[in-house]
Amino acid sequence: MSIAEQPTETNENDAYGLADLIAEQALMLGAGSTVFFQLAEKGVGLGVAEHSTTLQRPADRLRTTMTYVYVMILGSEEERRAISKMVNRAHRTVRSPGRYTAFDPELQLWVAATLAHNGIFIHERIWGPPSREVRLRLYRDAQIFGNALQVRPEQWPETLEEFDAYWEQKIAELEPDPAVQDFCHRLITQGAPVWLRWMTPLQALLDRGNLDPHTREILGFEWTAKDQRRYDLFWRAFPPIYRRMPRRLRQFPARLTLWDMRRRMRTGARVI
Repeated sequence: MSIAEQPTETNENDAYGLADLIAEQALMLGAGSTVFFQLAEKGVGLGVAEHSTTLQRPADRLRTTMTYVYVMILGSEEERRAISKMVNRAHRTVRSPGRYTAFDPELQLWVAATLAHNGIFIHERIWGPPSREVRLRLYRDAQIFGNALQVRPEQWPETLEEFDAYWEQKIAELEPDPAVQDFCHRLITQGAPVWLRWMTPLQALLDRGNLDPHTREILGFEWTAKDQRRYDLFWRAFPPIYRRMPRRLRQFPARLTLWDMRRRMRTGARVI
């Protein structure tokens, strides 16, 4: 479903926004595919493949990524400014003249757009399609992911229809790169922290299944009829179970990540 399609109504209140959704642990079910959407853009993919330490320290990279996501939506203005500065410092060396730079606003816009896309995608999978008003609010709230770095507010597509057009154009423009494909293959098979390795087969299924067929092809991921059946079965079985879990339990990892971030800031430990 495109981001602008008229959905059926859900029972969210009128003030429902990304802050109500971002702490849900279910969003992690789309985290891997969000990263792969990002990497499918060659400028992003090459920058990550040539500079990222994710394969060497997957648990720490997961922590720092989720710290950025949670702080941008749930943190204070002071915390957002501090984390943005840390990310910019980390990006200084991610550049290759004539090929990419981590300070390219267009590449950052794509990265932020994938986060907006993931939030709405997972909401639809778990709770059903949000109302158009809520969908627009989720999209606008997600713009902070890019605007906190080098993306200018006017770069964002103004309407949901314009965002759909931007998304489809970007997907159509994706092109394969062997170095990116190799990195993505290693990431999907080796990139989970040790304590999450038992989930690798399921996460790999979701990471590939959440992608559109063209992006899967660009990244060199296989997809079979058996994969599709397993993917569909998961999304039929999991949402009713997740919705019955207490909200405080579902959102505990987000609260723990924010607590850890604040502890690190107080003690002078590395945050990003």
